[in-house]
Amino acid sequence: MPLKFKRILLKLSGESLMGTRSFGIDSKIVDHIADEVASASKLNIGFGIVIGGGNIYRGLSASQQGVDRVTGDMMGMLATVINSLALQNALERRGIYCRVQSAIKMDEIAEPLIIRRALRHIEKRRVVIFAAGTGEPYFTTDTAAALRAIEMKADVIIKGTRVDGVYDSDPEKNKKAKMFKKLKYSEVLEKDLRVMDLTAITLCSENKLPIMVFNMNKKGNLKALLSGKNVGTIIS
Repeated sequence: MPLKFKRILLKLSGESLMGTRSFGIDSKIVDHIADEVASASKLNIGFGIVIGGGNIYRGLSASQQGVDRVTGDMMGMLATVINSLALQNALERRGIYCRVQSAIKMDEIAEPLIIRRALRHIEKRRVVIFAAGTGEPYFTTDTAAALRAIEMKADVIIKGTRVDGVYDSDPEKNKKAKMFKKLKYSEVLEKDLRVMDLTAITLCSENKLPIMVFNMNKKGNLKALLSGKNVGTIIS
């Protein structure tokens, strides 16, 4: 079966790294994600990855507790760097060449964000993990994912979740929740489905960048999706 995509941006939430914990990083989950990426990378697809930081620190929540919003967002960006380094380590243990590029300068532990350099890594089939969000406060890692996907000329954003796709209500709370196979950007906004934030959806819509939402927790699901199988929900 011919591949659907040649270059993708994988978006993962920080919370996905927690597993059953209440905070922090579950090494079993990181190993699972690394296994999935390692398996899918054999398809000769260019990989960029953006990970959130909500498992360690969330700037918006911190602002509600009296922390200055800008400071809180900066702390949240640093949390994404920790997650990125954890995934980089897991990928390298599997023989996958990987680079972390940070939107905030920290030369001792990550490359600075230089898109031309990132594209060169991707051409050489190295996985690039984009850390520290956009490097600016008031923007989520959803927006960072959309921005990086556009910059790296990705064919699609693939958002890994713990459910099979996009539903009309929370399938973990409502067993009768209906899953959508296809959606338009406008429907996501009209139905308030909260796949990604408004800025990210707008960026994707304006640049005709499709979004695919799928269950990252199912073994082999990422490779199946990238091989062209009918997995998850597509938004276009």
